[in-house]
Amino acid sequence: MTVHYLPVPTPAARGRPRVLVGHEEFARRCGLHPDLVRRFVALGLVPAVRDVDGALWFDPSQVAAVARLQRLRAGLPLNYSALGLVCDLLDRITELETALRVRGHTEPVRSPPAPRSPATDSPRH
Repeated sequence: MTVHYLPVPTPAARGRPRVLVGHEEFARRCGLHPDLVRRFVALGLVPAVRDVDGALWFDPSQVAAVARLQRLRAGLPLNYSALGLVCDLLDRITELETALRVRGHTEPVRSPPAPRSPATDSPRH
């Protein structure tokens, strides 16, 4: 017997209700086995909310996060535990690059070497 969950509205930050999807529906949207989705939650790779019965509920926007995990897993020889670290590092790099762009600093972190004078460029014998 298959149990279908109805979307559960929860309060959102902007006053609109946020709809969460159940564990089975989320796994279907991601194209993954439900056990793998539970594993992602256990490893802290995908955030989920548990209701009073212990059932998992997901924000539908997390489907993109799972797709990112799957792309990284396919492209890099890493286990799922290591993917959490890789995602954290990629997110941190994005934050730092955004902060640099906001401040208008697009030059490299290290300043380029000073140009040499013609006298110092001649080969030594």
